[in-house]
Amino acid sequence: MEENNTQNSSLVTIRNLSFAREQRVIFDNASLDIQHGKITAIMGPSGSGKTTLLKLIGGQLSQSQGSIVVDGQHINQLNRSELYALRKKMGMLFQSGALLTDLNVFDNVAYPIREHTALPESIIRTLVLMKLQAVGLRGARQLYPNELSGGMARRVALARAIALDPMMIMYDEPFTGQDPISMGVLVKLIKTLNDSVGLTSIIVSHDVEETAAIADYIYIMSSGKIIGQGTPQELQQSKSEWVQQFMNGKPDGPVKFHYSSDNYFDDL
Repeated sequence: MEENNTQNSSLVTIRNLSFAREQRVIFDNASLDIQHGKITAIMGPSGSGKTTLLKLIGGQLSQSQGSIVVDGQHINQLNRSELYALRKKMGMLFQSGALLTDLNVFDNVAYPIREHTALPESIIRTLVLMKLQAVGLRGARQLYPNELSGGMARRVALARAIALDPMMIMYDEPFTGQDPISMGVLVKLIKTLNDSVGLTSIIVSHDVEETAAIADYIYIMSSGKIIGQGTPQELQQSKSEWVQQFMNGKPDGPVKFHYSSDNYFDDL
């Protein structure tokens, strides 16, 4: 009964996911749920497949085994037009921001609205100003990407991600390369937007403190498997040495400081 209730409240349900690149296993029979209206974090060291998971959810990659269900639809069973229609309901904040350099802030945010709707320019203008107001950058509408700070560029990218009022936003390392003030602004924005608009958010990150401050639930991944999951409070109290090493940034533990090698003195 509990499993059915969990599935009913999940926007994304992943079961027995397996995926590999050539000989390298990225996911090995992994299962997880992304709950409606919640902020779910996918965490783990670099190279653990966090960004790959977002591409699988968005249908950019296809799993070799298992199922990915988004809003009741099996991703790998959709044809191209069905997949594109579903993607319109997903916002994406890329790690680089990925703003179009030849367009100013206003036109970057307007781009997906113009591309996917037939709305008149007067309504598009109102919508764009609303999105820019939400991220605090309505006054920067005429600036170009090369005139923005890193934090401002990330906020413009967030305004573009919510331009079509998606049901879900996926954040790929949103805090990377941000100064403390910009990072604090982004943390507040993600939480505020999620709560006020009723979004479902997936945050891929290895920034423990910032992510744990806003996440409702966290999955920690390593070597293709989920090695820890729970609320931030539950993970802080976890008995797992691996989870404790990751959450507290310990330099040595189950993940060794030294890469596997022959005996040092023999090597000399």
